[in-house]
Amino acid sequence: MNYQHILLDLDGTLTDPREGITKSVQYALGKHGIVEEDLSKLECFIGPPLQVTFAEIYEFNEEKAWHAVQSYREYFKETGLFENEVYAGIREVLDLLKSQGKLLYVATSKPMVFAQRILEHFELESYFTMVCGSELDGSRSDKTDVIQHVLDTYQLDPSQCVMVGDRKHDLIGAHNCKMDSIAVGYGYGSEDELSACKPTIFVQTVEELRQSFVTVAV
Repeated sequence: MNYQHILLDLDGTLTDPREGITKSVQYALGKHGIVEEDLSKLECFIGPPLQVTFAEIYEFNEEKAWHAVQSYREYFKETGLFENEVYAGIREVLDLLKSQGKLLYVATSKPMVFAQRILEHFELESYFTMVCGSELDGSRSDKTDVIQHVLDTYQLDPSQCVMVGDRKHDLIGAHNCKMDSIAVGYGYGSEDELSACKPTIFVQTVEELRQSFVTVAV
């Protein structure tokens, strides 16, 4: 395996957004008459498209789920965006990959405008050739569509690419786009969830992720 292009998820892979996302969901639910005090119950919203999770967990119909997303953004764009932190060791991973001459891309279901603000806030934007996410109207929120957009934009050969992520959506998207994947166990997907998708490589920690790029012929 010789990866020249490294696609990385944002939430749960580069940064830990737990506080900001769960508080934003809590705010959105409150706007719809649902009180949820336990933020840990809202961690399932980290990673997948928001409207999908509102529908799956709270049985919102399409219209109500979309209104919930708009409520979520009221809190997130002002406060939740910055209730976030870069995982310890991630900068070292990015430094290593850049030193190897790899090209890096962010592939996230988060709206691209928010992803760019987060990367700028944490001074990570200079590492990436492209930041690709969904649009504010909800289009291109499926991870397969996000990954394919990166491939199409730069005419990349999937055999030279790998997708790094912490949820099944990252791994399924990579499989659908015919590329390898690296599952990271330090994010928000369970080991069962990730293993069921049969990633090319499974790492438990940020340091194992870094070591995988040191020891594997990449």
